[in-house]
Amino acid sequence: MNIGKRQIDHIVYCVHDLEAAVVQFSEVYGVHPVMGGRHLNRGTHNAIVNLGNECYLEILAVDDNNTAVTRDRWMGIDYLKEPKMTRWSLRSDNLKQDLLAIEKLNPDLCNLSVGQRMTPAGSMLKWNMSIPLSSPEVELLPFLLDWTDSDNHPTQDLAQECELIGMELFHPSPEKLLPCYKELGISMDVLPSVSTRIKATLKGPKGVFVL
Repeated sequence: MNIGKRQIDHIVYCVHDLEAAVVQFSEVYGVHPVMGGRHLNRGTHNAIVNLGNECYLEILAVDDNNTAVTRDRWMGIDYLKEPKMTRWSLRSDNLKQDLLAIEKLNPDLCNLSVGQRMTPAGSMLKWNMSIPLSSPEVELLPFLLDWTDSDNHPTQDLAQECELIGMELFHPSPEKLLPCYKELGISMDVLPSVSTRIKATLKGPKGVFVL
């Protein structure tokens, strides 16, 4: 999906029950998410769908087995009323420069974290990212991900069953976001709406569906 000079790294779909969501995707959409990992410091766990072009869908839920983190979990998961898109991530190879644009609107979105994990295929994933906040439920400012030091991208070892063919953003005050998007090199419209929403349109083996 073309968003101007930049590339979407991944989009985040939050659900109440990860295992149930994986079954739903398989039975309803014909897509088979791959279980990802546990975010031990964030209280969540995920499954991943390769969308092609080094972009993926992250299905995220509260990790009920993690009793050490029971509040202030990231990505708006604690405010979730129904399954929905809550965040999106922008690929970055210059975090410092990109964060200058985001800092003008929300300095709290400029904290950085590093991490790494070994994939089942034996690749070492290493990332540097800006940390998504626990609130609001839906955030239209992207969080940033830099995979420069990684062996490859997380989608490298995953079969592609699905494609992101469109994404629409909705916000009560679009004019507040557009200057930041322009500075980041993002060409995406933000449509006026009474609520903040992200709508992703995907195409899978059973046809087009919307999250």
